[in-house]
Amino acid sequence: MTPIVCTPLWIEQAAVRGPRTVHTGLGPRRAAAAAARLPSGPRIVAGLGGGLTPSVRPGDVVVATEVRGPSGVVPVPSAPLLAGALRRLGLTVHLGPVVGSSHVVRERERAALASSGALAVDMESAWLADRDEPFAVVRAIVDTVGEPLLRPSTVSNGLAGLRSLRRAAPAITAWAEAVRPRTVLLASPRSFCAGVERAIEIVERALEKHGAPVYVRRQIVHNTHVVHRLQGLGAVFVDEVEEVPEGATLVFAAHGVSPAVRHAAAERGLSVVDATCPLVTKVHNEVRRYTNRGETVFLIGHAEHEEVEGTVGEAPDNVVIVGDVAAARAVTVHDPSRTAYTMQTTLALDEAEEIASVLRERFPGLSAPRKDDICYATTNRQRALRAIAREVDLVLVVGSGNSSNSRRLVEVSEREGTPAVLVDGCADVDLRRLAGAGRIGLTAGASAPPHLVSETVAALRGLGPVSVAENTLTEEEMTFTLPREVL
Repeated sequence: MTPIVCTPLWIEQAAVRGPRTVHTGLGPRRAAAAAARLPSGPRIVAGLGGGLTPSVRPGDVVVATEVRGPSGVVPVPSAPLLAGALRRLGLTVHLGPVVGSSHVVRERERAALASSGALAVDMESAWLADRDEPFAVVRAIVDTVGEPLLRPSTVSNGLAGLRSLRRAAPAITAWAEAVRPRTVLLASPRSFCAGVERAIEIVERALEKHGAPVYVRRQIVHNTHVVHRLQGLGAVFVDEVEEVPEGATLVFAAHGVSPAVRHAAAERGLSVVDATCPLVTKVHNEVRRYTNRGETVFLIGHAEHEEVEGTVGEAPDNVVIVGDVAAARAVTVHDPSRTAYTMQTTLALDEAEEIASVLRERFPGLSAPRKDDICYATTNRQRALRAIAREVDLVLVVGSGNSSNSRRLVEVSEREGTPAVLVDGCADVDLRRLAGAGRIGLTAGASAPPHLVSETVAALRGLGPVSVAENTLTEEEMTFTLPREVL
């Protein structure tokens, strides 16, 4: 059983329930004595501590990414998982190093420790750390910069720290209960596709060529991590063309835009770089071809998605969105003999085909694309996940909430009978979902950076030994050329 080690003794009333709780008392000597009594195995240390930087305030919580002490540095890889759980409880949480001290630090020493990058100090964690077993530290802050111990404010600050520690109890218990050995099956292909890589490179090259700022209409791809990184390089994301200064450089996102948006950009004299995925451009071309010969186009897709918005804009009076099988069974057009269909590129293949089958049955003369509209990357990722979904207890899909292809991966797993959750990064993984999951499937949507998958595996290793197996269904070799504007 994973011990919850409470330090010092006078936080005994903290509401920690569940796994075995051990109280050490104050200071290195008592902590070392407690560590000697504890059997080898996982442990999480919870207690009060001192903040080292002005950003860390009384009542805040610091989760250690590493513990520094006289015996060296002990890394804490599960820290993002624990910090995420604490934030979901409404606590103000900081991630960073915690340093061990043999005595209560004074203001000058506090500043010296802060200069090393540490966020908090305590007198027990370094003596309780075990580098060979799952280990974590949660410190509710009492004293900090400008508010040291032995001042009248210590009473109110101490109460704030104790309240935070009590609120943290469910997350502390969830960490303890999630500790176990695991097997992780990696679905491959996963993460970036050629269209996403092309779109990101277009923004990077536009910034190199024109300098910041370069404006991007909507998110270049649907991933918060990608967007934040490009913002750091100087990209400015806007909702509409009208927000872009006249004559500036504007990049169209990978999901494509309608002719009306292109016209608006031209009217403002913008220097446009088109990052539309070539597979989305193919669907736009199909809509124009069908409607030019007088056919009504059924667009199988989700009305709220930007790709669908742009595609409909090619011929808004002659495109009908069909979102599900029920809509396919009910839709009507003025001339049933002159119809065609196309698809949003990021749909679940089996669901989209079911909708298309209903349309083909109802409209025998229905024109179809010469090649499937759902992109190769979406199809490959769904098939790769389907190959492992039934072998695991839980599937983690890395991707942002507005990513259609990532959400479809969750649905694919659930149709295979395995629960799945969409996580923007490892901090979004719910520790409670991991408690009974000894075998985890892991994949990522086509717009999610590969490093997020690696970070998730690393965080899981902080909960116990992890055996990783790669299940490769196919190798992807697709590449797309860049537009001349950035060459």
